[in-house]
Order: sequence, then structure tokens, then C-alpha cells
Amino acid sequence: MQRDIFLNISPLDARYYKSNGELIDELSRYLSENSVIKYEAAVETAMIIVMERYGIVPAGSGEEMKKAYHAVTPEEVYEEEAKTRHNIRALVNVMQRYVPDELAPYIHLSATSEDITGTAYALRVRDSFYRVVVPKCIELLEVLVDIAIREADTVQMGRTHGQHAVPVTVGYLFSGYSDRFGGRLMKVVEALRELRGKMSGAVGAYNASSLFIEDPRKFEEEVLGELGLRPANFSSQIVEPEYLLDLIHAVVSAFGVLANIADDMRHLQRTEIGEMGERFEKGQVGSSTMPHKRNPWNFEHVKSMWKEFVPRILTRYYDQISEHQRDLTNSASARFVVEIITAFTLAVDRLLKQLKKLVIDSNNLKKNIKLTGGMFLAEPLYILLASKGFGEAHGIVKEATLRAEQERKSVFEIVEQDEKFSEIAKLDIWNALKENPESYTGRASERTREITKFWKKQLKEFGSACKAHSVVQYD
Repeated sequence: MQRDIFLNISPLDARYYKSNGELIDELSRYLSENSVIKYEAAVETAMIIVMERYGIVPAGSGEEMKKAYHAVTPEEVYEEEAKTRHNIRALVNVMQRYVPDELAPYIHLSATSEDITGTAYALRVRDSFYRVVVPKCIELLEVLVDIAIREADTVQMGRTHGQHAVPVTVGYLFSGYSDRFGGRLMKVVEALRELRGKMSGAVGAYNASSLFIEDPRKFEEEVLGELGLRPANFSSQIVEPEYLLDLIHAVVSAFGVLANIADDMRHLQRTEIGEMGERFEKGQVGSSTMPHKRNPWNFEHVKSMWKEFVPRILTRYYDQISEHQRDLTNSASARFVVEIITAFTLAVDRLLKQLKKLVIDSNNLKKNIKLTGGMFLAEPLYILLASKGFGEAHGIVKEATLRAEQERKSVFEIVEQDEKFSEIAKLDIWNALKENPESYTGRASERTREITKFWKKQLKEFGSACKAHSVVQYD
């Protein structure tokens, strides 16, 4: 009987499974306990395939192991582990039941548990990223780039410290998100390419394999090559933890970009700003008691998930420490890496869905530009005044803006009335700004197009990397 998901303890397996079960099912193919058994069985199978190549095991042993790979089940392994109290010995015992007697003794020969578990972990994580996580990130990056291109010339008030600064464009805002998230995705892909495995035995020095293989390092390379991995440059009983750490660090920093985007969207949806935000769906309720509310809850959800999972990077750093050739202080903590990956992917998908239907309010964008009576033109006014030799240009303009606020006048009125600005008032560049204050966007539009052009090209490279990747399986 299928387990009731509402009996599950983790919110990822209950609440968030209910809201996005299809995506979690995709990830489960690589990150679930079932996948642990299958990938560990795949590593054992790769060993026998290479042993057959070396003439160590009978001809046809590789095909027999592939049958065993498909036959073994997590239930059998867990049942066996209850007797052995050792997960890999349990896997080996079960696989031996499915192969000819003459092959059985060779399963796991010369390997240590971490040769199997560490290598399988790298494979599971790698395949999950190339098949699910990176493609989902590509979708999000495409949407960010598309919004940037579409809104390249849509003027928006820029804000620093929560205050009006000078105008930019909506496209420029999103080109920044594109560049930041794209840069993080680059780091993710780089770290994926560096994931490593091992087949070097109990302390990593090839003690056991040296007994019957002339070049154990070459043997290791061939076994891992069968799985599409490279061996670590050095390994003790475990693979150097920094390979996985670099990947998770890239993921967590990418998660931070998601949180920043979500936070900006949340603020821009504020009643007093109202420039963009989530589309309010039919039947959606914003508050249990205030029917008028339009809460940015999806953006808030992304930031909330980030708050929960970003501190877990500390545990990944703790897992760098393993006494001598190995201890077991990471045996429990390492199992939770998959939750970071899952939460990140769910957050990417949540943000993606909201940005696909992002509502941009052009009326409020224009209203907010006009809100301060052109006060943001204090910057070009100061620059122009200084260029005319006024040593106290900044102070003069600051005093003028204070007068404008006190007398409730626009910057343009102050410039016309104050003799200090007489030369500025005659300049074509100032009169052009006076005629069209929204034109003071610098090179925002041009930079948007330059940045998005780069990421359009990079998106194709990301896509090619995913298509070129073959998932570990023995059909």
C-alpha cells in the first residue's frame, strides 16, 4: 500500500511534494534511497566489466552483472543490512545471489565501501544536476533574459538604500539578475565537471588492488571511465570532500541570488510602489480576514526556503574534516545534501513560474518617476555645474534640492529662479532633460542588450552540456 504523504515528517516529502510532486519525482530518480542502491550497484557492475577486460573474471561476467544490477532491490538490501549491520556488505551479498557461483567471489574484490558509496554519490548528484537541476536553471535564466530584452527601454526609478536614486530601466534590473544567476550557474557546471570518484581501496593507496593488478591507478581510471567520472587526484579512504563542497557552495550562492530577486519583487509589489508583482489567480486568497490583500507569497516562499537552507553550507564545511584516512562523523550529515539540492530546485521552479507571469504596471512606473518632481536630476545638475568651474557645486545643488522640498517646487523651477544656475539653464543638454526627465538612464538600455546577448549565447552552451551528458544505467 502506498504511504500517505501526510505521514511524512519532512515538509519536502509532504507539503512541498503535494504542491510540486512531479518535480520531486524527477529528482527522486537520482536522489532517493532507491537511487542510492541502484547507483552503488552500478559501481560494482563497472568493476566487473573492467575486470573482464583484464581477464580477471570469466568471459560474459559483465553481462551477468548487468542482470544483477537490474534485479537487486532496495528492500532486499535493507533486509540484508539488518543482518550484516553494513550497507555495502549487504549490497554485495544480495548481488552475489543473482550471478553465477564462479563470479560471486569477485564482486567488490579489492574495493572498500567508500569506493562504492563515494563514487555513487558523485554519480547521483551529477546526473540529477544534468537531467533536472541545470535544465530548470536554464529555464529560469531564459525567462530573466527574455524579460530584460523585452523591457530594455522601460524606464524605472532606480533605488539605493530604499530611496529614489536615478532612473534605470526594468530591462537593466533584469539583466543584472541574469548576469548574477548566470554566473552562479557557470560555477555549478564547472563544479559538476570536477566531481570525482575513487577505486583505490581502504586507505586510498591501492593496497588490495596492487596484489593482482599491475597498474591499479589505470584500473581505477578505467572503472570510473566506465561511469563517466575521473578519479580524485588523491584519495584516502574517501574522495576529497572539496569536490562536492565546491558544487554545494555554488548552489547556495545561486540560492542567494534567487532570494535577492524574490525580495526585490516582493518590495516592488508594495502598495505604495506597485511597479510589478505576482499575478493574482482566480480563487486565490491573500488574507483570511482582509479580502483586498494581494500578498506576494510565492516570492516570500523563495526567500523563506533560502533562509532555511543557506545555513546548511556550514555543515558541508564541517564535513571537510575526517580524521586520518577516514572517520564516520559525516555519515549522517552527508545524507542531507540531497535536501539542499531539492529545496534549491523547488525554489528555482517557484520563481520561474512567477516570473513567467510577472505583471508590470507601466502607469505606476511612470507615476513613481514623477513622484519627486525631477529631484533625481540633481545628479546631472551637479555634474554640469561642476563642469563650469563651480567648486561648491555639490553643496549648491544640495541646498537647491532642500529648497525644492521645503517650497514644494520642482527642480526645474528652482533652476529657473536661482541665478547660480543661469548658465546651466541655457544648456541644450539640461533643456533636453527638462523636456524628458525619463531620458536620464545613462547606458542602461545598451548595457542590457550587451549583457543579454552574452547570456543568450551562454544558454546554448549550458543546454549542450546537458544534452551531451549520459546518465549511468545498464540497459
